Amino acid sequence: MTKAETAGGELPEDTREIRDRLIEAAVTHVPFDGWTRAALMRAADDLGVDRKDADALFPGAARDMIAWHSKLADRRMMAALDTADLDSMKIRERIAAAVMTRLEQNAQDREAIRRGLAILSKPQNAGLALQLLYRTVDDMWFAAGDRSTDWNFYSKRMLLSGVYSSTLLYWLNDNSEDFADTRAFLARRIENVMQVPKVKARVAKAADLLPARLRAFRSFRGGMRGAG
Repeated sequence: MTKAETAGGELPEDTREIRDRLIEAAVTHVPFDGWTRAALMRAADDLGVDRKDADALFPGAARDMIAWHSKLADRRMMAALDTADLDSMKIRERIAAAVMTRLEQNAQDREAIRRGLAILSKPQNAGLALQLLYRTVDDMWFAAGDRSTDWNFYSKRMLLSGVYSSTLLYWLNDNSEDFADTRAFLARRIENVMQVPKVKARVAKAADLLPARLRAFRSFRGGMRGAG
């Protein structure tokens, strides 16, 4: 990443545009060359961009290229969702629309994404993988209208991280028409997640029915655990 990005600054519009174009061109070479400098150089040649300039725009090679591809996908997803009629949908439908929009927009890049995930799965890239995943699910929740600031903000993103990650892996090997199997898988995962608040509510209600002594014992054990 550049210093400007690391510091949280915005890149000049023309720089972002060149980066976008380079990644769009490079992703067509990734299935053959991987997320490598070779793929980036081929992209530079395709666009008539100086190779030194391309190197300067992605000094971190594979990590920078994968990160930019993910961010570009996030921006495209948000642009598409901005024109969608999400207000007429239920929350679960909005989330499903966000997930499927991001996947379908990258349907031609599945092999590149597969290779990118293999690189991100390495221990040294765990931090970057989490950062990119968080950015994606945060955008999805924002597009869905979530403006929470309490603990729900984090719990929603944690749950969606699991839903999106598992659906992404399923989608990579889905050959059904219009990704029908992925849509069904996603619907089941969302339904499972929607049950979490209900389960918590049932547990809380059951706890209220416990005899006073049992509740006191439970509190005592909790205190002992905390002291340990």
